[in-house]
Amino acid sequence: EVQLVESGGGLVQAGGSLRLSCAASGITSDEDAIGWFRQASGKEREGVSCFGSGDGRTYYAESVKGRFTISRDNAKNTVYLQMNSLKPEDTAVYYCGATGASWPPCLHYSAMDYWGKGTLVTVSS
Repeated sequence: EVQLVESGGGLVQAGGSLRLSCAASGITSDEDAIGWFRQASGKEREGVSCFGSGDGRTYYAESVKGRFTISRDNAKNTVYLQMNSLKPEDTAVYYCGATGASWPPCLHYSAMDYWGKGTLVTVSS
């Protein structure tokens, strides 16, 4: 059974940094599309950053380019999201999602077949 477990969320001040982790089991992260999504209160879930299926290509939402970096440790089946220069607008529950499919693009949340339960990131001003 596929399981995704997020960790690393917390409360930080604007301008600070945080690193999220997603531990995956039942899938191989270098073969399957996997990435990070977030959902702020009252808003729809949106893609933040992901690895495309099979090719290792990375994708970022325009709002986080230059501030967030996705990485992975294949030996540990773990995907990370390094978040720098955090803004209050980044406050959301962050979810890890994965799929074996290559379409639709991995930044679209509907592409994901498996989800973690999320970790809360709160950025204070």
